[in-house]
Amino acid sequence: MSAVVHPGDGHTAACLIGWPAAHSRSPLIHHYWLRTLGIPGGYSIEAVPPEGFAEFVLNLRAHGYSGANVTIPHKERALQLTQPDERARAVGAANTLYYDGDVLRSTNTDVEGFIANLDASAPGWDRAEQALVLGAGGSSRAVLFGLLERGIQRIALANRSLERAQALADLFGDRVVPIAWTEAPAALPGAGLLVNTTSLGMKGQPSLDLDLEPLPAGAVVADLVYVPLQTELLAEARGRGLRTADGLGMLLHQAVRGFELWFGARPHVTAELRELVEADLLAHT
Repeated sequence: MSAVVHPGDGHTAACLIGWPAAHSRSPLIHHYWLRTLGIPGGYSIEAVPPEGFAEFVLNLRAHGYSGANVTIPHKERALQLTQPDERARAVGAANTLYYDGDVLRSTNTDVEGFIANLDASAPGWDRAEQALVLGAGGSSRAVLFGLLERGIQRIALANRSLERAQALADLFGDRVVPIAWTEAPAALPGAGLLVNTTSLGMKGQPSLDLDLEPLPAGAVVADLVYVPLQTELLAEARGRGLRTADGLGMLLHQAVRGFELWFGARPHVTAELRELVEADLLAHT
């Protein structure tokens, strides 16, 4: 592992801003790319409480950084403090900050992370005419934006609070159809793609109790959860011979554009990188 480059030492540096943030795998990912691409630079974690976030972001360069990732609970505030692009505005949250001259801009790379992971894991997934998305939180907004952008014609959106699902349908248009959580099983036969954006199935959370038997034989199943690496949902899908896209793949792919914006080279998600992050996850979960 190359030495960590700290802000102010003459090299480009980026950081992750969160509260808390110590659990993040982003430094592992970015330092791998810096090392393999031979780029002198650094990536640090900055634990910044909500009351100090505005000062830190508005003086990002003074703190020694040319860009940043933003995680919970700061993503919505980051949108307000920067010049967001269409994706960040549509998702309602920014997770990547970068300078364009003296202007601090923001984007949301969860959209392309989700889509790029699907492209890599299940090529041709976008031939599906219909999708079923579980959950109407922040991650769901990124998923909906990406699916609509890629031409999925009808997305059934199931959520325990139908009002929250309806609010996203109102935002994204009539191709998104809100349904009650209990209606999700009935939507499976027509779904060429099933996406779980909830925390159900995550370590320490209740399981996602959904029988995948009604899904079409060629369907693709995606789960944004990456702890555990193989959720019960993915295990069941693979047991049926369905193609899958896991949460770790999305985590890796969403980091690509930020790195390119800050360090000027486009990195690649490799098997070696995935193995490195998998090993770290297994060692700490």
